[in-house]
Amino acid sequence: MNDSHCWGIFREEAHSPGRESDDTEILRLTAKGLEAKGFQVELKTPDELGVVTDTRPRGMFLMCEQPGALQAVAALEVSGVRAVNSPAAVLNTYRERMIAQFAEARVPFIASRLVTTSVERVAAPGPLWVKRADVHNTQEGDVVYAADAAAVARALEGLAGRGIRRAVLQPHVDGDLIKFYGIGPGGGAHGEPPWFRWFYHKDQQLSGHAFDQRALARLVRRAAGALGLEIYGGDCVATASGELVLIDLNAWPSFALFREEAASAIAAYLSARFTGHSR
Repeated sequence: MNDSHCWGIFREEAHSPGRESDDTEILRLTAKGLEAKGFQVELKTPDELGVVTDTRPRGMFLMCEQPGALQAVAALEVSGVRAVNSPAAVLNTYRERMIAQFAEARVPFIASRLVTTSVERVAAPGPLWVKRADVHNTQEGDVVYAADAAAVARALEGLAGRGIRRAVLQPHVDGDLIKFYGIGPGGGAHGEPPWFRWFYHKDQQLSGHAFDQRALARLVRRAAGALGLEIYGGDCVATASGELVLIDLNAWPSFALFREEAASAIAAYLSARFTGHSR
């Protein structure tokens, strides 16, 4: 094992709809940051993980999400290679697993119901979001707003027609949609992640609801810890009453609005992880 050799693994193109260049760029910038710290970095596609090589890297930083690629990373992890995020943590972001993990850790999360896509009718007292139960978003139809029971049925039928057997139903929550990014599992003076940024989603009519920004940071850190994530992003809604409703958490987002700053912070974090100076 070469102490300075690491691999960066790109996300599968199918898992970056409309974000292919953003996802690629954050990984490349992170690699450059690691190289500036003396690491030798080799960037690979998920398909290249199965290629037998004579050397193992010191560490791996990965955006891949498919089970096959994660299994290949897990095999290297067992042999002593450090992986960020860990394959187990990435799998925990699959929605049906995430719901269970949050319930076990008592992390406040939007009410979520797991159903089979073959169900004929679902009670829908109000608008619902219909989401595939595994990966987050690969194409149109993976996440659908359904205004009534008939729309829910159509969304489930669409998923079933693609061979997706389970879905998650979540109520629509009125409020301001917040997106966030975080790096590192530790906590700051007020319980926030070591590196944390949030911003409003651009495609919305903002109401400007007041909310506790430190409470948001603490909620995000707690949720990431429950899944085992070290580099992450997600979505939360601030309601008129000031309540914060966590609606999604993902492994290693594109960090598009903070790319340069995030890449530098990630590289510093990975350097510490790969040299044993961090968790």
